[in-house]
Amino acid sequence: MLGDGDAAEEWVLVRRPTDADAAAAAAGWGGAAAAEERPLRIAFAEPAKHWTDAAPVGNGRLGAMVWGGVAAEKLQLNLDTLWTGVPGNYTNPKAPAVLSKVRELVDDGQYAEATSAAFDLSDKPSDVYQPLGDINIEFGNANDTYTGYERELDLTTATVTVQYAVGNVEYTREHFSSNPHQVLVTKISASKSGCLSFTVSLDSLLHHHSAANTSNQIIMEGSCPGKRIPPKENASESPSGIKFSAILNLQIGGDDYTAQIVDDRKIKVDGADWVVMLLTAASSFQGPFVKPSDSKVDPTSEAVKLLNPIKNMSFSQLISYHLDDYQSLFQHVTLKLSKDSTESQSTDSSVRIMSDAIKSTAERVKSFKNDEDPTLVELLFHYGRYLLISCSRPGTQVANLQGIWNKDIEPAWDAAPHLNINLQMNYWPSLPCNLRECEEPLFDFIESLAINGSKTAKVNYEASGWVAHQVTDIWAKSSPDRGDPVWALWPMGGAWLSTHLWEHYTFTMDKVFLENTAYPLLEGCATFLLDWLIEGHGGYLETNPSTSPEHSFIAPDGKMASVSYSTTMDIAIIREVFSAVISSAEVLGKTDTELIDRIEKALPRLPPTKIARDGSIMEWAQDFEDPDIHHRHLSHLFGLFPGHTITVEKTPDLCKAAANSLYKRGDVGPGWSTTWKMALWARLHNSEHAYKMIFQLINLVDPDNETAFEGGVYSNLFTAHPPFQIDANFGFTAAIAEILVQSTQRDLYLLPALPRDKWPSGCVEGLKARGGVTVNICWKKGELHEVLLWSSNHNALRRLHYGGKVATFAFSCGNIYRLSKDLKCLNTWPLGAI
Repeated sequence: MLGDGDAAEEWVLVRRPTDADAAAAAAGWGGAAAAEERPLRIAFAEPAKHWTDAAPVGNGRLGAMVWGGVAAEKLQLNLDTLWTGVPGNYTNPKAPAVLSKVRELVDDGQYAEATSAAFDLSDKPSDVYQPLGDINIEFGNANDTYTGYERELDLTTATVTVQYAVGNVEYTREHFSSNPHQVLVTKISASKSGCLSFTVSLDSLLHHHSAANTSNQIIMEGSCPGKRIPPKENASESPSGIKFSAILNLQIGGDDYTAQIVDDRKIKVDGADWVVMLLTAASSFQGPFVKPSDSKVDPTSEAVKLLNPIKNMSFSQLISYHLDDYQSLFQHVTLKLSKDSTESQSTDSSVRIMSDAIKSTAERVKSFKNDEDPTLVELLFHYGRYLLISCSRPGTQVANLQGIWNKDIEPAWDAAPHLNINLQMNYWPSLPCNLRECEEPLFDFIESLAINGSKTAKVNYEASGWVAHQVTDIWAKSSPDRGDPVWALWPMGGAWLSTHLWEHYTFTMDKVFLENTAYPLLEGCATFLLDWLIEGHGGYLETNPSTSPEHSFIAPDGKMASVSYSTTMDIAIIREVFSAVISSAEVLGKTDTELIDRIEKALPRLPPTKIARDGSIMEWAQDFEDPDIHHRHLSHLFGLFPGHTITVEKTPDLCKAAANSLYKRGDVGPGWSTTWKMALWARLHNSEHAYKMIFQLINLVDPDNETAFEGGVYSNLFTAHPPFQIDANFGFTAAIAEILVQSTQRDLYLLPALPRDKWPSGCVEGLKARGGVTVNICWKKGELHEVLLWSSNHNALRRLHYGGKVATFAFSCGNIYRLSKDLKCLNTWPLGAI
């Protein structure tokens, strides 16, 4: 690619070596080089017709969707802190009286009546994620015929490129969102001098004002609604919500160009050679506890501060910083899958076909039903990693229901983080796929939830500790959602999130994190759960009221209900949290406390997981009739995945019942449900059905003819509920990791659910296992070939599992171990010597 101006600087991509590369090089292992040969590109054969045809870029907080039009280009913009509303009061003083009434009805077996009464425990809805606006570029060649159109998102560089020719002039656009400089960068160039002309403007669906203050700069200022209502075009007063500003600055190159302001708000460029556009943006959001009206942050000043240091930097400099930052994360993991056991298949998955035409990724998705191309699985795996890097970085907001990408002022489900699966799934790949840095916003968010959640726990439930429910927002809403208890009444959202705190420690062995961040939050969560548990049936402790997220049952009296007691998911999450607190206390030397004593007394009194008459896992405490056996949620299987209380080795009967539950649920469902099933089947070491779920997901969705709960992917590989929800993109990536590597704190399973007939050969490098272990695996002809293992910060004793073999292995931190297919150590190298 070319840089800016006459110097025509060239930037050359040099892949930085990772730990996985270093280990492979030391071992003389060819996995890294082989995996690197694969291009990772999402290709489009034409400009976007729908938003889900556009290509996403992001730096964690500032995102864009690139449509790639020829006569007119649209870059749809998002900023992670643009939400409706203000900090709320997430308490309900009337709740305790309602709670007592609901509990009495549940105790009397009046489940339908308890469900009706529980409506009074609900609260207001979450606030709504808002779009920033659009960069609109009009090229004025609507009647011109163009040829050679190509648009692609390159995952290895996090750049989108658009190329086409009009007559004998070739036009190129390059887009990326830089994390180091917090700027969206667009370069437009023409192959012939003086042939680039266009008009550019900034616009927004929100209340705003946009003006060109010079012939190379546009400033847009506006605000979000102070309430969750659509903004009114002729509002007499400015909304009192979060304010924002975006600045678009143009660098223009050429010998004889002109640039002028048009209609006060547009810039018209004529006769340029190239233009580099820099967009910075900021908001007045100062945290979840500060009212927008009290904010001391001036978004325009902040946007100017971001722009000033970089507005004279060259495109080559900007992209160099961008690549260094992005690839330091993306290159942690490589993956190569082959359906040719001799590994002789072409490594060219760059989607080129005869006559240099583009085979779009959409066409590859369509053909997957016939060719089952494993390189498309690789692409979708890495796409999840790309999206997580692009929407969740240290210091940003937590990834919402659409990551950071949203075009609507009233998006589906408010684009709000949902805590009964979706937000948790967003972060499933962060640890096994070696992106621990991307998890930091989640922990920042949990800390905010705990502050509001402690008030909700005290007032609503007269309990200590902290609680969060089914849906939340940028203001860390901790109270129940509005409406039906089937989704709104679910005080386990915070508890499920808390399991991520312990998981982070088990993967990273970061004791400072455990002591300063994780344990205080786990303590607060466990304290609430202990107070929430009450004396129940058969001498067990129970949760009452209790729901299984979004799923109803038919009560013994024949009435439909959703509220009962001690659902399987409730108890599984509580058991997981209690175990995490005890394990954390052992690491930190805090076992001699009242909290640990209470937990140790409560654990054996939790109800066991039960098997229903039909051989499946019981979803509720009683074997109620299920009116929707194909329901999308797999809540009662939490203990299998992402939990750890149902395992192939220790609970074979429950594993059999879990498999029966999955067969009963069926394979069809929304994208996130499909990828959860992938992971569940992988945990059962059922490679055939795990692969069946991969096959199920890779199905092209037509945005004009969507079917409810069909799942699938759009042409840009965004996953569908439908509509678009990003959680399945992340769930897919995490599930592939589970297929290849599974771990506990003592055990490491190699290729536990590998579909050997589909991918008989392959390599994966850089996956993480619990205990701080990094894993490289190579397999051939469906069998393990060799393994590299190392830990940079922790000594550990592990039981290695493969194909029925078990070998006990002692790791010394700082050493690389090369193992054979028989799990015997062949060589050892010091990691620091590489």
